[in-house]
Amino acid sequence: MINTTIKKILAAQIYDLVVETPLDTAPILSHRLNNSILIKREDLQPVFSFKLRGAYAKMLQLTESEKSKGVIAASAGNHAQGVAYVAQKMGIKATIVMPGITQGIKVDAVKYYGAEVLLHGDNFDAAAEYAQQLVKEQGLVFVHPYDDIDVIAGQGTVGLEILRQATGSIDAIFVPVGGGGLIAGVSAYTKYLRPEIKIIGVEPDDAACCYAALQAGQPVKLEDVGIFVDGAAVALLGKMPFEIIKTSVDDIVRVSSDEICAAIKDIFDDTRSIAEPAGALALAGLKKYVEENAIVDNTLVAIDSGANTNFDRLRYISERAELGEKREIILAVTIPEQAGSFKTFCKVLGRKSITEFNYRYDDADKAQIFVGIKISFGNDEVVELIDSLRNQGYAVEDMTDNEMAKLHIRYMVGGRAPAVDNEIVYRFEFPEHPGALLNFLNKLGQRWSISMFHYRNHGAAFGRVLVGLELGKDKRCDVEKFMSSLNYRFWEETENSAYQLFLS
Repeated sequence: MINTTIKKILAAQIYDLVVETPLDTAPILSHRLNNSILIKREDLQPVFSFKLRGAYAKMLQLTESEKSKGVIAASAGNHAQGVAYVAQKMGIKATIVMPGITQGIKVDAVKYYGAEVLLHGDNFDAAAEYAQQLVKEQGLVFVHPYDDIDVIAGQGTVGLEILRQATGSIDAIFVPVGGGGLIAGVSAYTKYLRPEIKIIGVEPDDAACCYAALQAGQPVKLEDVGIFVDGAAVALLGKMPFEIIKTSVDDIVRVSSDEICAAIKDIFDDTRSIAEPAGALALAGLKKYVEENAIVDNTLVAIDSGANTNFDRLRYISERAELGEKREIILAVTIPEQAGSFKTFCKVLGRKSITEFNYRYDDADKAQIFVGIKISFGNDEVVELIDSLRNQGYAVEDMTDNEMAKLHIRYMVGGRAPAVDNEIVYRFEFPEHPGALLNFLNKLGQRWSISMFHYRNHGAAFGRVLVGLELGKDKRCDVEKFMSSLNYRFWEETENSAYQLFLS
């Protein structure tokens, strides 16, 4: 399969529609990391994503009979735009099935390119299943987003360009991984021509289907997939990509949402462009790999795979970027409830900047504060700061990695309810669309008394809710049965220290 892929990459006649994107130096990040960092700018394609390459390479292989039938694709956005754009240029009818939670910017772009958009289901699997049903019913030709040899070859032209554009040696290429089409194409070509170059895949830590496949020796379907990196939110690695990846990829790095947000900021700082979460995935992995392996004086390439993100997501991204860069920590600190105690606390911090301070009176002896503090030097500084506070007699808990604290508690500090007994707390994610919050509340119904509720729209595909229910422990099984029946991701957070310290 690898030899066939390489031949198809070399034969791909896609450059009448596809742009040969630049391989840009990232000077600020290069200086900071003590390595030469290069960014492959696939965000500069006409559809703002590398997906155009694979879609066009595949559709160029269609027979006249297949063209006359029309094409169909299932996609959460970037592949959909690629197929729609190519279909418009080739004069082929295109139908795109997209999950109902797809970001508006991607739906609007697909419609702009003249494709018929059908919104179906809340995830890629549901959309793909419906697309296959239409293939059977209408005889349409399915254009797969990654599990197709021609699509893989189209994406592989990214690797061809990188090797041609780099003027010196390359030590490693970092590639974002969703279904595996891009990394399969890039690794096949690179390892054939330059086997000494490491190929390192990067995945969201809550959607690591490639890592799971390599561990198991075959593609395995993930039970849950995180939704922040919607361009790489794939539960099952493609079979064809896996056959290439298992012999051509050197390592897989898994990164958090906060680390991805920090990489989006890094790309902006060096290029003044805004990557989508999947677009910054490779750079987030590059940074983590450099830190964990103490890499210096290497030439490292990260593929910026796309720039299709809703503008209103930037609020959430900017909030989390400092945490991902480890430039801010969030602490829960107990201080004396007396005049001047906050001033004394600030003196202990010295010249460190406070980015956030939340407080509400609790009792006559002590106060619980939720505080954000800007830092400059990473983990050593954090340990030193926390030790210093504890040595001064403060009770301190680090909330920087507490998801509930970052998503909800920081906006709710001061909301204690002494009259509430037997409160059980759950955190939810549900598909986001107009009316979704009302739909969630309707499903929750009148079964239990709601004692606490926090919802914030992050401009993402899923809404996030923290809800408190007033009920006895004997009712917990009934609640969790009901919650499971909703098919929403949920976590019980009653024992979470952020809740216990500030709201319980």
